[in-house]
Amino acid sequence: MNHRTLFSFVFAVALLLGELPGLGVRPAAAQDATPVAGGPAAPGVAHPGGALPGNPAIQLVKVAGGLADPVNVAAPHDGSGRLFIVERVGRIRIVDRNGALLPEPFLDLHDLVQTAYLEQGLLGLAFHPNYKDNGLFYVDFTDYHTNGSTFIMEFHVANDDPNKADRTGGRLLLTVAQPYVNHNGGTIKFGPDGYLYIALGDGGMGGDPYNNAQNTSSLLGKLLRIDVAPSGDQPYGIPQDNPFANAHVVQSNAFTDVIGETSGLSLEAGDYHPAARREIWAYGLRNPWQFSWDRATSDLYIADVGQVTWEEIDFAPAGEKGGQNYGWDWLEASHCYPAYIASCPRGQVGVLPVAEYQQGEAGCDITGIGVYRGAVSPSLDGIYFSSDWCSGIVRGLVRGDGGAWRFADLLDTKLLVTGAGEDEAGEVYLTACNCEFTRDYNPEANPQGTVWRLAQADKIPAGAETAPLESATPTANPPAEPGTPQPAA
Repeated sequence: MNHRTLFSFVFAVALLLGELPGLGVRPAAAQDATPVAGGPAAPGVAHPGGALPGNPAIQLVKVAGGLADPVNVAAPHDGSGRLFIVERVGRIRIVDRNGALLPEPFLDLHDLVQTAYLEQGLLGLAFHPNYKDNGLFYVDFTDYHTNGSTFIMEFHVANDDPNKADRTGGRLLLTVAQPYVNHNGGTIKFGPDGYLYIALGDGGMGGDPYNNAQNTSSLLGKLLRIDVAPSGDQPYGIPQDNPFANAHVVQSNAFTDVIGETSGLSLEAGDYHPAARREIWAYGLRNPWQFSWDRATSDLYIADVGQVTWEEIDFAPAGEKGGQNYGWDWLEASHCYPAYIASCPRGQVGVLPVAEYQQGEAGCDITGIGVYRGAVSPSLDGIYFSSDWCSGIVRGLVRGDGGAWRFADLLDTKLLVTGAGEDEAGEVYLTACNCEFTRDYNPEANPQGTVWRLAQADKIPAGAETAPLESATPTANPPAEPGTPQPAA
């Protein structure tokens, strides 16, 4: 059974069972491709089929294999040149600066991690910005003993071995109960501001049955932002510029009329959401997988997995304050949800994505990769890459000087893309599994997971193994339109 046949089979079964693989896509009542009335005029929402400046051609170079469901890649930024690979089964592995996969894990939490469902497991890893000096790092996993609650924990590297973590000194920062087994999110990263950001899905099932994503008193369906340093008797602190950091009840006598004009009082986000959780940075997310910053510009990209019709990429430019509502479950990408609704009330519509694609041959389960800022492949500089668990297509997204986004298919692979990350030098990587969405699947019985480095097609090392393609050549990329700016070298 080839990759496309497998996808068609899984998609058909999923429609019957109400579930799709990877990061949890569920069927909607009907398909509706009508954009939301009242969306922003510019820039428009990009769709695949556009042209990227310079017609970049890409390929994937194999870095490691024999892994058990790798889902994330991270670097400690300590000058060691090591790459850390997160295995969903509960282990963190190391690829050393010479490209060798070390046989012993850096950290093994397999007995703590719930992995019964394909969206559960050890899902995220983030090294402290001062890791070189303090040795601290953080993990996100679904906990076995609480039947799948999200745990955020801090660990320390061993004092006598830089390739080993001290598991005995773990510190629990945050727990979030999960009502279902899917939509756990799981990506964690330190932002350019030094705070830890945590992505959480809406809690699972179809259509966000508990309305978690739009409920600011819930941490589910959110992007959180915390200070990992303990604060008083709390295990972490709340940055004072979080949008709901000072949430409080506005006194009724502060209002001068029914539309909320005030006299001598400046209203903040918390005034409109007095019960909001102070950790929230953004909300209205279904299952963000994965988010990342452009290290050159500090722009934020979030790939959010759709219900059963649309996949989306959200964007927040550098310097923008938090509090964005990305629309779920009023919206699925830029479209009304449920799909049979013809239009959405303006006050209930979130920030529209900058790019989206319709599920089907294009895929069913987006995976964000990141913006390339490495030195090996200069023609890829500034391109945001994403892929899809179902289709294996790698896509590029760029924004032109006029503000218009361009979204293009660049490589049609046979990979089941599960996650991504970048190294200290700005090279970007993606992970893939040979996984199955069945109860009998055992990722450790015959581990076939892989890690791949993204590169321009004319920069492939001699003898390197490249990704298997769905066709003999990469998907055609149409010529750039006249006047399209070229990416910086």
